[in-house]
Amino acid sequence: MWVTNLVAMALLATAASAATAASAATAALADKVLSNHATLLANNSASLAFSLYQNMVKEKDLENILISPVVVASSLGLVALGGKASTASQVKTVLSADKVKDEQLHAGLAELLEEVSDSKTRNVTWKISNRIYSPSSVNFADAFVKSSKKHYNYDHTKINFKDKKSAVKSINDWAAKSTDGKLPEVTKDVERTDGAMIINAMFFKPHWDEQFHQKMVDNRGFLVSRSHTVGVPMMHRTGLYGFHEDTVNKLLILSIPLAHKKSSLVFFMPYHVESLERLEKLLTCKQLDDWMGKLKETAVAVSLPKVSMEVSHNIQKHLGELGLTEAVDKTKADLSNISGKKDLYLSNVFHASAMEWDTDGNPINTSIFGTDKLKNPKLFYADHPFIFLVKDTKTNSILFLGRLVRPKGEKMRDEL
Repeated sequence: MWVTNLVAMALLATAASAATAASAATAALADKVLSNHATLLANNSASLAFSLYQNMVKEKDLENILISPVVVASSLGLVALGGKASTASQVKTVLSADKVKDEQLHAGLAELLEEVSDSKTRNVTWKISNRIYSPSSVNFADAFVKSSKKHYNYDHTKINFKDKKSAVKSINDWAAKSTDGKLPEVTKDVERTDGAMIINAMFFKPHWDEQFHQKMVDNRGFLVSRSHTVGVPMMHRTGLYGFHEDTVNKLLILSIPLAHKKSSLVFFMPYHVESLERLEKLLTCKQLDDWMGKLKETAVAVSLPKVSMEVSHNIQKHLGELGLTEAVDKTKADLSNISGKKDLYLSNVFHASAMEWDTDGNPINTSIFGTDKLKNPKLFYADHPFIFLVKDTKTNSILFLGRLVRPKGEKMRDEL
């Protein structure tokens, strides 16, 4: 009997030791420090974010914007992987990483994306699917297929644009399926069909560190402009948040932590209904750091649209204007690592995202209710166009940057 007990105790000790080791490994993974080149690329992707955003707002009739700088950076990494000579080196210039070696560029971008998109660590839903299409006459080189899957998790598909309608449907069906139906459409048409096409299809849903009241959701008006209002569901709650009022630039800044407090959703809202152009001109990394440094824990009564955004941008032209001039030029591009031949250029870069804001989150800390901490709360009522970003705490990178100008909703009676 005592032998049986001894064996049982030994098995328990072994199991406990294994559990402790697993727990330690998990903790070590969570506390893993980014490499120097991944840290550099995290910072530089934030700079890229503002440059790309500033370039995109010049487009006429563009309303909502939604881009993921770290995913754009990884797409650029794919271009460097497929390119040779100056076609590849221009990627480093765009990322302000000229001194970074090729292997460090790819390893660093892969490390950064893996870190920030870890749904368990950050407790958010973030589905990222990447695909590169080529004309049906082009064959992908085995080395490129292997490397692009390893570093950037890309899959590869040939597409026949002789039947353009069918090809576009195939692209949209893939994006919808890879995002569980959250992103039904990447594009209605493709103008340039003779080159390589990069597509990012994403769905992001934050999980608040403290949930909004599920029953405190009602229909309100969102002022797209002073004369145009749409009806949207608005969710409400009062809590302690990072808050700053910039009286000089006449805007409110609110930072709401996401679950596990690994990242935050930060909102920049002008006092009144206005074009966002004035505020957008202020956006730089330096200005962001200044604003973030002035945030103070404050009682805030928050009202946010409970909406989803589906936005697709073809950023090929914008990347060209930011310095990626060769890859996007049919006469100059050398993307011969992709197929083994100098027969491709970067004809399209579709960057498509769906983001959903809901009430879901961790239970509310009720211990502060009825205390002085929530007395006289500031009001943050997001009923008109604003800019927002998702900021990662650990890497200091920007996971998403965008603006909400026109949420989905029925037009309400024009107001006087």
